[in-house]
Amino acid sequence: MTALLHTLEPLVATLRAEGYTVIGPREREGAIVLDVIDSAAQLPSGWGVQTGPGVYRLRRRADRAVFGHSAGPQAWKRFLHPPRERLWAADRDPDGTFAVTASDDPPPRYAFLGVRACDLRAIAIQDRVLGASPSYTARRQAAFIVAVNCTEPSATCFCASAGAGPDVESVDGADLALTELAEPGETEPLYVAVALSPAGRDVLARVPQTPAPPDVVAVARKAVTAATDHMGRSLPDGDLRAMLAATLDSPHWEDVAARCLTCANCTLVCPTCFCTSVTDTTDLTGDHAERWQTWASCFDVEFSYLHGGSVRTSARSRYRQWLTHKLGTWHDQFGESGCVGCGRCIAWCPAGIDITAEARALASAGAES
Repeated sequence: MTALLHTLEPLVATLRAEGYTVIGPREREGAIVLDVIDSAAQLPSGWGVQTGPGVYRLRRRADRAVFGHSAGPQAWKRFLHPPRERLWAADRDPDGTFAVTASDDPPPRYAFLGVRACDLRAIAIQDRVLGASPSYTARRQAAFIVAVNCTEPSATCFCASAGAGPDVESVDGADLALTELAEPGETEPLYVAVALSPAGRDVLARVPQTPAPPDVVAVARKAVTAATDHMGRSLPDGDLRAMLAATLDSPHWEDVAARCLTCANCTLVCPTCFCTSVTDTTDLTGDHAERWQTWASCFDVEFSYLHGGSVRTSARSRYRQWLTHKLGTWHDQFGESGCVGCGRCIAWCPAGIDITAEARALASAGAES
């Protein structure tokens, strides 16, 4: 089912009427962030971004596109895999026994508006990684996803070489797919909409629309295809898993370690990083205790703590762990790469470290050895 939408307001209204909390991009404090959307008027009309290693700046576009941006500081995982989540609480009864209760709050019903192919692939990866978590599964099954084709990748994007875009229809998981067509000036964009699931067909049928002319569909398809050739970066060809396994002792790790601040920004903005830690707390009486799960990072010294101390104390060992896991040993665990080419780790690294450049440098070092 393919249709032409002349505005997004009815789509947002329909999703809200269905009981969804709509999450979409919004302009706030110099960035495009993900937040609750009550109206399509809150979408970042006319805003684009300039990105590069350690660079992210908003810029005004020549049109009114609302999805003409990329590499924001947040990934959709924060709604499905929250940064902080209570796992259980325990209370001491007067007789000295404990009653343990898990959180029984119903999962939120999110509708994600504006999910790119790279992020859609990231959600699919987290489905595999976190599928055994009841809370994650409940949130995921309740979610409705409106994906948006990328027609204007940024300088830090490399999803094509990571096998994760830019065409959202090449990645499973979306209910609706939109392609935004914007012309210079004050004209409102048009949206070629395709239903990709029964739920998507039901929602699309309730939204005002007109038939999508074949020539408009062709223009939309051409724009998505052309985006592949406009990627600012790419991963090196070949078996990255084997290459990284063969370069574990390369002196290049010292070079990147000299620049890495081990700040963990890359893991915080990454849409697939999933590591967590737990913290147990009690009140002053000792009668009430809680266990909380929080995001963790392999760049933290405490992350590799074993009896007697941390295993990875140097920046070299921690960066190597992150990169070799993301592009290499992730295959051993989950049968695929952990990188989707969104470029966030490049744009949001304060030292401007570029994962594609580091992978290429290691590939060159391996070829010379």
